[in-house]
Amino acid sequence: MIKPYQVTKESRYLGLPLGFGFLGATYLLSAVIYAQPQLFGNSTIYFQLFIRNFAFIFLCATYYFSRKSPENTRSLWNITFAGLFIAIIVLFIILNIPEISLPAYPVTSIYSRCLNLIFIVYICAHTIRSHLESSNPDTLWTPFGYIFLGISQYLVIIFALDDSLAAFFSGLAFRWLGFALFLYVSFKSFYSLKKENSK
Repeated sequence: MIKPYQVTKESRYLGLPLGFGFLGATYLLSAVIYAQPQLFGNSTIYFQLFIRNFAFIFLCATYYFSRKSPENTRSLWNITFAGLFIAIIVLFIILNIPEISLPAYPVTSIYSRCLNLIFIVYICAHTIRSHLESSNPDTLWTPFGYIFLGISQYLVIIFALDDSLAAFFSGLAFRWLGFALFLYVSFKSFYSLKKENSK
């Protein structure tokens, strides 16, 4: 995910490694929280939930700005980038104020994941349109990766509503399948780039 930035040196592509980095961090944090619930304070479980929203916002912003002319959007992307980081810091501070009464986690989780689904639908539409414009067979797998992430979010919403373990483990399987597709596309792109540079 770092390759587009390394090749172009455009800061607007930093959203890819940041978005997937935040996603990975929240999934790791979720695993630690569920294994050792007393290890962190009550706000940590909410924080990882909201950071996942920010991860998808970073990805949406990256795809949105990737279609724009870099000269016209560089300052707007930098403002968006800085604004997102400031929002994360403010959110972290607010969640650690002891007097703050937070809504029930299952309800917050459902709304948060519905928001993630909206972001994923936008990214899928963007990647499908990009694929149709370029007709590169390798780019077809990218929207499928996001579709699998969307299915994963939907299944976790079902798990939050009725405690279905089948939905929970199916959601995990679709999530890993989506990430596997992203790794495949990234490897293929990196391998193709290395082959072109070696010629």
